[in-house]
Amino acid sequence: PFDLVILGHFARDVIVIGEERSAASGGAGYYGGIAAARLGFRTAVVTMLSPADRVHLGTFAEAGVEVFAADAPCTSGIENTYFSADMDRRRCEPLAFAGPFCEAQLPDLTTEILHVAPIMAGEVSLDLLETLCWRYPRVGLDLQGFLRLREGRSLVFRDWPDKQRGLAKVYALKGDAAEAETITGHTELREAARQLAAWGPREVVLTNAQGVLVLAEGRFYEAPFTARSLGGRTGRGDTCMATYLAARSRLDPATACVLAAAVTSLKMEKPGPYDGDRTALDTRLGEAYGGVSIALPA
Repeated sequence: PFDLVILGHFARDVIVIGEERSAASGGAGYYGGIAAARLGFRTAVVTMLSPADRVHLGTFAEAGVEVFAADAPCTSGIENTYFSADMDRRRCEPLAFAGPFCEAQLPDLTTEILHVAPIMAGEVSLDLLETLCWRYPRVGLDLQGFLRLREGRSLVFRDWPDKQRGLAKVYALKGDAAEAETITGHTELREAARQLAAWGPREVVLTNAQGVLVLAEGRFYEAPFTARSLGGRTGRGDTCMATYLAARSRLDPATACVLAAAVTSLKMEKPGPYDGDRTALDTRLGEAYGGVSIALPA
């Protein structure tokens, strides 16, 4: 059995910052799955990609992530162009789309929580989401999988017409400030979280440039991001949510929130997934999060 299983496309992305362009792997399974595994949680990723890109899956095995990958005609990808110093404003252009998941592609896995984390709309249908909510005791959802639409050469955020039906059985919901505003109309994060919870999710995890806000069982928890640089900004939300969900298999919401903020902060300081340095994590928890001690799996 797993602590966390993540469902979503593996991506080959292009990151543009100023004049610099670089190719990078991406997707929630890549950033989130590897972070959870490096923290010691039993983690699996269910994905799809072009057979030509299977060479990139070695990173998962090295981190201890079990991968269940279906073949696709191409590998999904996005070009992320960052515009602001806090790396919060970016333009996202779709490069390729591997296609939708179907139920037959999904292995029968036992997990504390299944996190449905598409890169963009079309990966997971509303019907499949409802089937997964019926099959698994707890399902997490990344809002971008239903709000982020391909329109020509752009990825744009649009409200989700079926949001109340779609969120009714979701256990934990992840979004950022822009996504939360798109679906609720609220610019204030706590108001947005309350509205999202009213539609069904028992735990809501929202991120912005300042940190992470959790609403769990009616109570708010907050923890700041403390990154000293932002060279690894891409993957912030995926790292944060996967860490939070994996931690919730053993820890209370308040502690899981702090762990997610600390891990995400360290990850944002360098490109690629979280490196798993326990000494750096303990130091950061001690210096920036009140000296909290968190017992992680061996």
